[in-house]
Amino acid sequence: MSQDKPESPRNILARTSRRSFLQTAAGAAAMAPALARAGQNSFTPAPRRILACAGTYNSPQGPEGSKGRGQGIYVFEMNPANGVLTQREINSDGTNPSCLALAPSSTHLYSANEVSNFAGTDSGSVSAYAVDRATGHLTLLNTVSSEGAGPAHLSVHPSGKFVLVANYTGGTEAVLPIRADGELGPATDVIHNQGTLGPDRPHSAPVGNFAISGHDKPHAHMIQADASGRFVLATDLGLDRIFIWKFDLENGKLIPNDPDSVTLPPGDGPRHFVFHPGGRWFYSIQEEGSTIVAFDYDPGRGKLTEKQTVSSLPKGFVGTNFTSEIQVSADGKFLYGANRLHDSIAWFSISATGTLAWGGEEWTRGDYPRSFTIDPTGNFLYCCNQRGDAITTFRVNRKTGALSFTGNYTPIGTPSNIVFLV
Repeated sequence: MSQDKPESPRNILARTSRRSFLQTAAGAAAMAPALARAGQNSFTPAPRRILACAGTYNSPQGPEGSKGRGQGIYVFEMNPANGVLTQREINSDGTNPSCLALAPSSTHLYSANEVSNFAGTDSGSVSAYAVDRATGHLTLLNTVSSEGAGPAHLSVHPSGKFVLVANYTGGTEAVLPIRADGELGPATDVIHNQGTLGPDRPHSAPVGNFAISGHDKPHAHMIQADASGRFVLATDLGLDRIFIWKFDLENGKLIPNDPDSVTLPPGDGPRHFVFHPGGRWFYSIQEEGSTIVAFDYDPGRGKLTEKQTVSSLPKGFVGTNFTSEIQVSADGKFLYGANRLHDSIAWFSISATGTLAWGGEEWTRGDYPRSFTIDPTGNFLYCCNQRGDAITTFRVNRKTGALSFTGNYTPIGTPSNIVFLV
């Protein structure tokens, strides 16, 4: 006569767990209306959708003579739990929308289109898009001249009334008014940079360096207002200077400040900069010198005072490197800088006086990191590997500033810039 086997402990545990789960779920469901009525609902709401737009190079003639392989502006959705980007759509554009900037209202996006033949002129262009906040869908509103060839950077003035654009090849900065419907108007001001060119060889570069570029003529590389909007600053790589203007908000004009600029070491090539969230410190990264310079910033006078210079590279590095992006964490504790050719992102701790101390560096898992962005949660950093055709994702240690690769690669042709629709 057969005899049933005794039930295994694993099955008993599973059966008990299922029963417990069902009982708990039923109880929670029964309690939910009462908790909601009492304003004590303990259920965690679904996380809000986080969307991002990435600019690319996509014309036959890409940066540094390379071919662009992107298709325009990509829209992604970010998973806040693991940082994974999921592609939602592509806004096809063949004009190298290499730099993107979001309006303060988050209702409009602007792209610097890095070309030199807009409407048959020796100029690039800037496009305005309406943003569907629910889906990230972009609707092109209009495109105007950037008033200079090869626009490499743009930003939106804190007032939301103007777009500021730096034209690298043309060596100019322009102010473009934003109309009530988000469209752009013709420039209200155009500045043609002038001054003494720096030498081919950077002053501060590592031993064995051959980072030679950009000192053949003026090259405006970045432009941005301070938090108040009273002053606008811009780097010129060819002139090794950071220009400072007072901003005439009523007329959209750039008025030279006193002093009107600061000078970096000859040949070092200032590229990008970032204001500290506290508003009193300013950091500039030099493309050819591979340095980061810390300044005190006087927000009342728009004045920069240099106080420290550090290398963006690990101790002992020799050879050629070009830097690219620089950012500060939202809490103001850490600064990050990207190295191209070395293919790394370095991080530094920021002291109580704004000076920097080396923290470490992480390989970008790609080739030629053109830029990077920290997401709105502060938990992930996204690196645009221009020649590696991918955006790589890193988790940010909020206590130490350290980066660790998540294993996530997002395929995208020649990515140049990513911004979050916050």
